[in-house]
Amino acid sequence: MVQDHTRVFQDLIYVYPVISRRSRGLSIGVNLNPDKRCNFDCVYCEVDRRTPGRAESVHLDQLRAELSWLIRYAQDGGLATQPKFDQVPELTRVVRDIAFSGDGEPTMVPNFDACVQAVTGVMDELGLDDAKLVLITDSAGLDKGTVKRGLELMSARKGEFWCKLDAGTEPYYRLVNRSAVRFERILANLRETAQSHPIVIQSLFLRVHGEPMPAAELNAYCDRLNEIVQAGGRIREVHAYTIARPTPEPWATKLTAAELKAIADAIRERTGLPVEVFD
Repeated sequence: MVQDHTRVFQDLIYVYPVISRRSRGLSIGVNLNPDKRCNFDCVYCEVDRRTPGRAESVHLDQLRAELSWLIRYAQDGGLATQPKFDQVPELTRVVRDIAFSGDGEPTMVPNFDACVQAVTGVMDELGLDDAKLVLITDSAGLDKGTVKRGLELMSARKGEFWCKLDAGTEPYYRLVNRSAVRFERILANLRETAQSHPIVIQSLFLRVHGEPMPAAELNAYCDRLNEIVQAGGRIREVHAYTIARPTPEPWATKLTAAELKAIADAIRERTGLPVEVFD
């Protein structure tokens, strides 16, 4: 599987191709944050925020044009000839999903619903009936009106919502995600969104200064998942993964496969939820 998930492809601003292990094939990323705006500053984030972003707003016409071109380029076999992608040409012609995921938090754009409409319009035009539409989010903006409208549009197109939760308590959340957004707001957004739409919980587990997540923190994390379900929320599954690329903080390091498996086993035992591991 191709390990390089760079968000720059040729001279495109808003879209990029990835061979994704989670998508099991070609995923096209939609980067609504080429300006690199984010309301999290995760210790493991590989985005280089020391250099300025390339754009300050999303131009919908250009987004549509870039997405249409990249899909056609992949379907016609052009992507299979490019470096990295020529390693797995059999995975490059079929678009498995289109994912809102980029250099920041996609729900921070003021017109998220319009961006969803732009993408679904291209999918309709090119007949991508079997491709999923995915939002990868830190959950801080799920309570915004334009985002809720966007989620409804996505739900009509096999939409999936992959929502970050890396902690069980406020202190650990602030340590790992380093956000000014209150942890309770994240939890409330997860509960309310899961009551309306099934969600996937995406959780990155790591070593902080050489230590994996403490047992008490893991128990609290499982409690948060149980609270979502007890409130009527639907969690389809949990994605448990660890660091795969260099981090900005040298003290944020990767778990071993055995450590990650042990965490996944504990989550299954305490919550009864399906857990998929990506080590």
